[in-house]
Amino acid sequence: MLRRIAKCVAVVWAVICVSPIFIILIGSLMGNAELYGLIGSILGEREGYASWRIMPQYPTFRNIVELLLDTPEYYVLFGNSIKLTVTIAIGQLLFAVPAAWGLARYRGRLGKILYAIYIFCMLLPFQVTMLSQYIVLNGMNMINTLWSLILPMVFSTFPVFIMYQSFEQMPNEVIEAAKIDGASGFRIFISIGVPMSREGILAAMLLGFLEYWNMVEQPVVFIRDAWISPLSIYLPEFARGSLGRSFAFSLFSMIPAIVAFAAGRNALENGFSVDGGSVND
Repeated sequence: MLRRIAKCVAVVWAVICVSPIFIILIGSLMGNAELYGLIGSILGEREGYASWRIMPQYPTFRNIVELLLDTPEYYVLFGNSIKLTVTIAIGQLLFAVPAAWGLARYRGRLGKILYAIYIFCMLLPFQVTMLSQYIVLNGMNMINTLWSLILPMVFSTFPVFIMYQSFEQMPNEVIEAAKIDGASGFRIFISIGVPMSREGILAAMLLGFLEYWNMVEQPVVFIRDAWISPLSIYLPEFARGSLGRSFAFSLFSMIPAIVAFAAGRNALENGFSVDGGSVND
């Protein structure tokens, strides 16, 4: 009985969590007149209560066509977001993975102190470090460039924290056996550490992608020109005058995140475990 209740609660909760995606999908297939008739009261366009339909009364692809064929700036901003997320991911692979390995495998007091500093920095919100970041980036002439968004994120503490958990779980016996066989520290890192902790690395990359694809505060502070802005902050401008286009914009903007989540779901589920069968010979 309790199991059935738990399943029902899980199903209801899952429907609630997924419902915004269906609302956006259905809204993108509605015309402006139908949308304003349903939710115009929320926007102050009319009086009364807001409502919604499971299916559009008058389906139309006009919003999607206008977005994909009549809005070239959408592709420019989409490309900016791709550049940001890909460059940040590559940078974190080059810097965060070795940093997490060093913190996890160095057992001394200094390693614990450095890890505590990392945790403290991770807990600081962007509003606390915003001014210092702006001063540094302005001194490097990076304000109003994509590098003002890329550089701070490449050295973010969050992926180090995620990868640290996987590296820290590695059995010491495996490391000691590799040392006895004559493997160098770099060889152990490349041939043992990375393969055994690949799920944790992928989980950190996926969580980072979801965060950086939807970043808002950093572009608002560091970017002035709209043509170099990421897609995430363009919705208010794009939605002016057409509620249907804003739904279509939201739909196509969240597709990459949904695809990335679906592709990396297993990595998220197993991100903190170590696969002992992944060690290269």
